[in-house]
Amino acid sequence: MKKNTLKAILFFLILSFLPLNAASIIKKSKSDICHAPDTEYYSRTKNFTLYDTLDQCLASGGRLPKGQSYTSQPKPKVASETSGKYSRDEFGRGWADEDGDCQNTRQEILISLSTAPVRFTNDRECRVTFGRWISMYSGEVIFDASKLDIDHIVPLKWAWDNGADKWSKEKRERFANDPANLVAVEASLNRQKGAKGPDEWLPPRNQTQYKARFERVWRTYR
Repeated sequence: MKKNTLKAILFFLILSFLPLNAASIIKKSKSDICHAPDTEYYSRTKNFTLYDTLDQCLASGGRLPKGQSYTSQPKPKVASETSGKYSRDEFGRGWADEDGDCQNTRQEILISLSTAPVRFTNDRECRVTFGRWISMYSGEVIFDASKLDIDHIVPLKWAWDNGADKWSKEKRERFANDPANLVAVEASLNRQKGAKGPDEWLPPRNQTQYKARFERVWRTYR
């Protein structure tokens, strides 16, 4: 028995044991033509490579027979962990206090960035009131903590719109509280910046440093 005949017999035996929807299997001939089961030369094609779908056959370098056209089938959408709409809560409910010492991320950033000893509201040392901070955005020296915002250099919404919507909730919370992405600056400049990236907004001072920090965080989290 010739090899080609044997191959054809084996192929149709396999098809007979497959589910009905497997009959949509595609043959790619040696001349790289993709033949679907309902086409004229499907049964005549003896030397072939099998593909599950016509899309796969075409993607492998195959082509349609002359005179035939085909519209690629859309890929099914994968359900995401979130609704797709940005919400601050997707990055955790406010600042985290991971070590449980009553100083959340905001307070810890104020403490670490102050160039002088800080003062607190009470003996528990939970909330910073005064210190000495040099704003990276303006170069101004600020003493009153209430006049400072802790800004995300890569804004949360910007991150969400550029891929963070696909992250796990744990990764988003880690990102929102990462000191590498946080800086103490004037509330007015933080709100002026909003959710803009460096292509839309740059601080009045230290623009090169700002762009370098932005890129560093972006590269870390992709």
